[in-house]
Amino acid sequence: MAEPILFPGTVEWSGENPGISLKTDPDGPFTALASFFRVVLSPHGRGHALVLLENPQQNGAPGNVVLTDNEPLARYLISDFVSHFGAWRGLPGLAGITYRKLDSVVASGDPARSYTETVKAGDLTVALNWSGLGAPFCFALTPAQSATGKHAMPSLFVGCDAASISVNGRTLPGKPAPRDVAGKRISTAMLAFSETWIRA
Repeated sequence: MAEPILFPGTVEWSGENPGISLKTDPDGPFTALASFFRVVLSPHGRGHALVLLENPQQNGAPGNVVLTDNEPLARYLISDFVSHFGAWRGLPGLAGITYRKLDSVVASGDPARSYTETVKAGDLTVALNWSGLGAPFCFALTPAQSATGKHAMPSLFVGCDAASISVNGRTLPGKPAPRDVAGKRISTAMLAFSETWIRA
């Protein structure tokens, strides 16, 4: 009987982290980004955080916000993880981001076809939608392969053909770009479930 796979190290957080990164020009920079977290375990407890950059290249732009019900957790996720993600690394928009307390977050749809996360904070409603979803696949990145360079990361991904970010009914421009993950051709918009970051 084969031995179970055991990841040595410390589990730092576990949960969900679907994301959408959009471009108006396939060869240009990302023009809008959203990274959503539903965390079930972390040094700062449970919570949700939507990190949204409507203007990634502008420090302090009004559309650059974090909607969260656990601000210490959100700040930890941004400083130790999001700021290292490939599409987000070095973006001026992260530096001057504004934090707002979320009122509600609702997941809807079916991850086999079309899926939506809707986050509300006061007069702001943000809807993230993924459609044309592919077959789910499970993989694990070694610390050398992961975004931080310090964590093993097992996860389940679902790639998609199309995705959108809507802010108060206004759809942000752009489309996901093709990308490869663990030998699979997906895009810069995907569902990420059962994601765990383990410091080696």
